[in-house]
Amino acid sequence: MGTTKTEHFTDQQNELATLTKAIGHPARIAIIQHLIKVNSCICGDIVNELPLSQPTVSQHLKELKNAGLIKGSLDGNTMCYCLDEEGFSKIKGFFQIVNQYLENKKNQCC
Repeated sequence: MGTTKTEHFTDQQNELATLTKAIGHPARIAIIQHLIKVNSCICGDIVNELPLSQPTVSQHLKELKNAGLIKGSLDGNTMCYCLDEEGFSKIKGFFQIVNQYLENKKNQCC
């Protein structure tokens, strides 16, 4: 596989690509949806909700956390996860721009 040449793109473009790549897996979408439903929870709760093993869920949580879409804090001996508003705000801002463009264009393409 070739190099991505991320240095040729802006910091904002690279950050947005990282955020959207992190939500590009159905298990991660399911984790986000679960966190929306329960507000915050521990890894074991997510394992009970999804048809995935604990190590697999932990890996998906790690990807979401590294991207800045979830936060984790220690609650005793367990890690408690919730959504990170800042990461989702960046995604929302991008899609608002896309949506505004599409609304103004009114299918006047090529």
